[in-house]
Amino acid sequence: MIKRIGVLTGGGDCPGLNAVLRAVVKTAMGKYGWEVIGFKDGYRGLVMNDYIKLTSMDVSGILDKGGTILGSSNRDNPFNFRLERNGNVEYKDMSERVMDNVSMHQIDCMVLIGGDGTLTSARDFARKGMNVVGVPKTIDNDLSATDTTFGFMTAVETATEAIDKLHSTAEAHHRVMILEVMGRYAGWIALQSGIAGGADVILLPEIPYDINSVADKIAERKQQGKHFSLIVVAEGAKPKDGDVVVSKIVENSPDPVRLGGIGNRIADEIEKITGNETRVTVLGHLQRGGRPCPYDRVLSTRYGVAAVELVNEGKFGKMVSLQGNSIIDVSLEDAVGKLKTVDPNGELIRIARSVGVGFGD
Repeated sequence: MIKRIGVLTGGGDCPGLNAVLRAVVKTAMGKYGWEVIGFKDGYRGLVMNDYIKLTSMDVSGILDKGGTILGSSNRDNPFNFRLERNGNVEYKDMSERVMDNVSMHQIDCMVLIGGDGTLTSARDFARKGMNVVGVPKTIDNDLSATDTTFGFMTAVETATEAIDKLHSTAEAHHRVMILEVMGRYAGWIALQSGIAGGADVILLPEIPYDINSVADKIAERKQQGKHFSLIVVAEGAKPKDGDVVVSKIVENSPDPVRLGGIGNRIADEIEKITGNETRVTVLGHLQRGGRPCPYDRVLSTRYGVAAVELVNEGKFGKMVSLQGNSIIDVSLEDAVGKLKTVDPNGELIRIARSVGVGFGD
């Protein structure tokens, strides 16, 4: 019989995290009478036993708030945890301490909210015998076992709003405007915001580009009397026979490669080839912050409630997933380790090409 559950938010922050927490706490306490313990700052809180007992008052009024009331971290892997002792840094498997902390609190199941890294650890804890349920979170929408992750639509909305604003200044000054968006090795944010914002060129990781083809698109528009162009580029886009642009490497991080800078490279090349004045806007963490859009508030709530229902049904080692219009459960074993990327021959690409969008290929 379930009496107490734990919850944490791991990985990068994402619009909708608080909405999930609210749904988990309100359903667990209000419908089933369970206690809920929240661990702070992702897996770090679970390792260090840093927690709070959550109540309905703690989650009151947080549905529309960005961030997470529990804090998060994308640097703490409990199976390779960073420790500092006497000025020295070492990495150690702290998974047994996590198991002990969960047992000490008499937690019947952990609800683990995060992206591929967080959910990979969730799977590994399930293999060790911990009762876990996962909730998929990432603005990149690159988890293969769900149609949509919460936070994605808010990121698309933020990027689309930026394109709308860049459109007017590009037109006024006859410039090429480049918007670099997040997404890592998947082009979902760039593709959907580019279509929604009326971009002329969209550059994706899944379709390596030829800079001369991009320049040809700009020249074609000039011949049509259009003296400006809008380009949306995913941070993981790369040229044919080239590689991604890496902004930095974070040593010993679970996710050490930080992408970024492709927008500026493309701008330099476009100016050299075309002579067009070109400007770059990098949205960066604006895509992660702020209030979740209505779609993400609803999806986050659906995920949170569904996670608690899985706990009640004893369906552990699962992740909640949106398939079509329904929330289902999938095995964590099948949910991690594989990226969901844009199909270069898929419907959205065909639609974009039909309305004149170039992909630099």
